[in-house]
Amino acid sequence: MEDYNNNGKNSRLKQVFIIGLVFLAGFYFGAGSEPEISKVKGVAGKENPEEIKADFSVFWDVWNIVEEKYVPPDPEANGVTSAQDRVWGAISGMVDSLEDPNTIFLLPSESEIFEREISGNFDGIGMEVGVKEGMLVVIAPLKGTPAYKAGIKPGDKIFKIDEKETISMSADEAVRLIRGKKGTKVSLTLFREGRKEPIEVTIVRDTIDIPTIDTEWQGDIFVIKLYNFSASSADLFRISLREFIANKNRPKKMILDLRENPGGLLGASVDIASWFLPAGKVIVREDFGPSTKEIVYRSKGYNVFDKDFKLVILVDGGSASASEILAGALREHEIATLVGSQTFGKGSVQELIKTPQGTSLKITIARWLTPEGKSISLEGLVPDVSVELTEEDIEANRDPVMGKAIEILNK
Repeated sequence: MEDYNNNGKNSRLKQVFIIGLVFLAGFYFGAGSEPEISKVKGVAGKENPEEIKADFSVFWDVWNIVEEKYVPPDPEANGVTSAQDRVWGAISGMVDSLEDPNTIFLLPSESEIFEREISGNFDGIGMEVGVKEGMLVVIAPLKGTPAYKAGIKPGDKIFKIDEKETISMSADEAVRLIRGKKGTKVSLTLFREGRKEPIEVTIVRDTIDIPTIDTEWQGDIFVIKLYNFSASSADLFRISLREFIANKNRPKKMILDLRENPGGLLGASVDIASWFLPAGKVIVREDFGPSTKEIVYRSKGYNVFDKDFKLVILVDGGSASASEILAGALREHEIATLVGSQTFGKGSVQELIKTPQGTSLKITIARWLTPEGKSISLEGLVPDVSVELTEEDIEANRDPVMGKAIEILNK
C-alpha cells in the first residue's frame, strides 16, 4: 500500500506540475499575444497608424530584448544608447532600405550642418561626389580648386576618407567628412580605372570659389565651357552669346563643353536650353510616379539660331544632373551632336523636408526624363561619337575630344 500511496502521490505531484506548466505556458502565451508595443515604457508616439499595413510586433519584440538583455562588449562604455538614439537608428535603417543613396535621414547635428552648407560659401577641396553601383565616386572636381590641382579625376572611386572606409557611406556623409576648415588636411584613398594600386592623396582644404563659365574662339568656332548650373549661370551664358552673335564674321558653329560639369539648378538648365529651342518644346519631364501627374518643363523660346547653326556638346563621366538634362534635350531635338564619353547618370530630384526634433529628411521625390521619356538615372547619356581622354593625352596636353568636335563642325 505504501508503494501504491507513494506512486499515487507522485502521480498527483506530476499532475500538479504539468498543470503548473500549462498555466505558465498559458500565461507566457497570453503575454506573448499582447502587443509588444504595449510593454514599451517611456516611448511617445508609438502608435501604429491604421493605414500602414505592416506588422510592427517583431520591431517591438526586438526593442524589448535589447532593453532587457543588451550588455556593451566594452566595459568602459558609457552605458547603452538612449531610446531616442535607437529610434533614430531605426529610422535611418528604414530609409536605407530604399537603397537610394540620395535619400538620407539627417540627425539634428547633421541637419544643421547641411542647411548651413547649402545657404552660403564653405571650405573644402572642391569636388562633387556621388554613389554609383554601391561605390562612392568622384563626379567631378571643380576647376582651380584643391581637388582639381591635386589631380582628382571624374570616376575615381573613394575607398577611404582619412582612415574611415566608405563602404555603404552616403554621398552626404562623405561630403561632411571631406569638408572642413581652411588650412586643414584631408587624406583620400582612391581607386582609378587602369591603375592596379590605390592612389593616396592628401589635400589642404581651402575656401571654394566655384567657377561658372569660360569662352574662347577656336578659329571660327565659339567654345563655351560651362562649369556648373548656378544661379548666375543663365545670365553669364546670355552675356557669352552676345560675344558670339556680335562677331562680324557671323559664325554658325559652337562647342558647348559640359565635361566635368556636375550640374546644379534645374532652372538654369531650362533657361540655357531655351536659347536653342522654339517656344513650347519639351526640355525635361519630371516624373513623380504613377500617383502624381508629371511636370513638363518647356522652352521659353529665346532661340536665336537659324537652321544653318551647328552645335557640338562635349560630355564625360563628370557630366551629371542639369548637364545631362541640357545635353539630352538638345540631342533629342536634333540641335546638337554629343561627343565624348558616357555621362554620370544623376537624374533624380531631392527635397529637404524638416522633421521633428531638429531632424530632416532629404528624399528623392521625382526622376528626370528626357523629352522622349528616357530615364537619365538608368544609364546616363551615351554620346553620338565616343572619344576617350587618356592619361597620356592629359600629360601631353592633348584634347582629342575637342579635336573630334572641331573636325565634325568643319566638315
